[in-house]
Amino acid sequence: MSKEISDPTIYNTSQNKPMSSVLDAELSRRGILRGGFGLAAMGFLSGLGLAGCELNDSDDDDVTPPAELKLGFDSIPGAKLNAVAVAAGYSAQILAPWGTPLNSQANPWKNDGSNTSQDQLNAVGMHHDGMHFFPLNGSDTEGLLCINHEYIDQSALHPSGATVVDGKRPAEEVRKEINAHGISVVHIRLVDGVWDVVTGSAYNRRITSATEMDVTGPIAGSGLLVTKYTTGRGVENIARGTNNNCGNGYTPWGTYLTCEENWPYVFVNKGTQGTGQVRMGIPTEETRYSWETAEGGLYDEFARFNVTPSGADAKEDFRNEANGHGYIVEIDPYNPASRPVKRTALGRFRHEDVTFGKLEKGKPVVFYTGHDGHFEYIYKYVSTKLWDPADASRTDRLRVGSEYMDDGILFVARFNEEGKGSWIPLLESTITQSGKTLKEVVGSQAEIILNCPWAGDEVGATPMDRPEWTAVDPATGLVYVTLTNNTNRTDANTPNPRTNNKFGHIIRWQEGAAATEFTWDFFVFGSPASGDSVTNRSGLTARNEFASPDGLAFDSRGILWIQTDNGADEVEENTNDQMLAVIPSRLSNADSGEPVIDGNNQDQLRRFFVGPNGCEVTGLAFTGDNKNFFVNIQHPSNWPYSTNAAEETPVGVSVRPRASTVVIMKNDGGEIGV
Repeated sequence: MSKEISDPTIYNTSQNKPMSSVLDAELSRRGILRGGFGLAAMGFLSGLGLAGCELNDSDDDDVTPPAELKLGFDSIPGAKLNAVAVAAGYSAQILAPWGTPLNSQANPWKNDGSNTSQDQLNAVGMHHDGMHFFPLNGSDTEGLLCINHEYIDQSALHPSGATVVDGKRPAEEVRKEINAHGISVVHIRLVDGVWDVVTGSAYNRRITSATEMDVTGPIAGSGLLVTKYTTGRGVENIARGTNNNCGNGYTPWGTYLTCEENWPYVFVNKGTQGTGQVRMGIPTEETRYSWETAEGGLYDEFARFNVTPSGADAKEDFRNEANGHGYIVEIDPYNPASRPVKRTALGRFRHEDVTFGKLEKGKPVVFYTGHDGHFEYIYKYVSTKLWDPADASRTDRLRVGSEYMDDGILFVARFNEEGKGSWIPLLESTITQSGKTLKEVVGSQAEIILNCPWAGDEVGATPMDRPEWTAVDPATGLVYVTLTNNTNRTDANTPNPRTNNKFGHIIRWQEGAAATEFTWDFFVFGSPASGDSVTNRSGLTARNEFASPDGLAFDSRGILWIQTDNGADEVEENTNDQMLAVIPSRLSNADSGEPVIDGNNQDQLRRFFVGPNGCEVTGLAFTGDNKNFFVNIQHPSNWPYSTNAAEETPVGVSVRPRASTVVIMKNDGGEIGV
């Protein structure tokens, strides 16, 4: 999540054993990530995998990095500029900044913030985040870029910021803000070395906080979606809009997955809240943008954000409106007439992103996703349907999605000592720590899915340090996740030298011989280069120091790209947010042979890119040939100045900041990073 809208509130009040306790025990036992837990010792590369869901030895999609694969650039210094910095031999171009018209119904973007809500409905949204590139006809020079828009900056969106008159927001401003959220599907094309938007393309599409979409899975048909709107329209199993779309994913069958993260804060319940709403963090006094205060509107388009019960039952108010939010949404980018679908079987919480595991014919499809919050959980979904490679080429993509993503089991993770872990199924029959079943404590399967964090509390899941992005190594099947930071960890009675986790770290795991088992390890710890041996456990230097790892993605070759959302002054004073690269399957370690980052091999983690002042570097997509990388820049302070992302805004010049996609290309036309 962007720190601009992060919520420090701890909603997990359970007494579950925190990750800090496990972290203390593991660090104390292993020293600085050494001793009896290398990948070879664990059998990480031996093809064990998950029973019924094996991640290694895939018959279909094995990727063995070529022996010559290695990073081909030198780590660059940190930077503090109103421009991007990128490794030598590369260029960086601005593409599809906020407000770029997608069709003739939008006026050109205006520097004074005076574009209308109708303009915004037909233009690229604000504050780009996760994204993915979908080729057209297999092309590496033309395709569809799906871009999330996490939140808005009212001071930049409007001429003079947000307006409030007698406690109410103007309807036009609110509509513009709603239309700036969501997702943009953008047709882009490379011509004469320059990427640009194909304005007016039939593929171009905006999905916003007002777009109606279908709801499938356990929540559908449960009655939990009934509102005044659904009753009046005579429809069921729908939700209006998607909000605060942070990270993303995609599917093997060619659809886009967008994740609803900080969605609770657009709703308010000023009445009596149940356990589930309190645990989820629905506000009790006001919403983030006060959308609910605007008057008028078709079908209560503004009033719906107030979920306080006011009628005799759910058919007369919007008490269930928030129940339609907090999911992973599937979108078919190739079919602009299709409706987005909320796949509730993958859980309801504040999703950071979602990644599928390594595929194997005849085994389930697995998705991993985390809840971005202090002391929140990591989840795994396992499909009932077994993977059929033929489904990757079907054109009825959303139907394929329903086959794999509407019927399966959702698990929550418990991390134990000695590098072991267990996946706990969130089912009605699962026994809680109190000895009762989840059905007895939380309710039906639909109610369990509706209240995943509460269910996780009850079954003893491990509270983590803000789980962010997940990524699966195409070479080994190992699953990586960024734990961005947690300064609220205050257990002073343990030997953990990083109790106040300002800098974050990355862990990884390998699925075990059963669907409920896994083994895990630490991969790298964020730290300033000046940190002592207790803090700088990975031996980072000025050329790769980082804090708050956030975005995370493997490219098809096995290079891991790590993006940051700096939350520590010790690093931020030396560099803006950045992107680093490392090849985990090619790591060497002179002392123990363990492929984790430490003082013996930290030079293989290299800084590739630094964003402009004030920004978060987030979102990453690749063309199939790995010659074009798309990186998003969110909430810059005084940038971009021109279409050259590396051109610094002149001293004394102020520009209205525009979140943008940056296209990185190698000057010699070769593959990025090597």
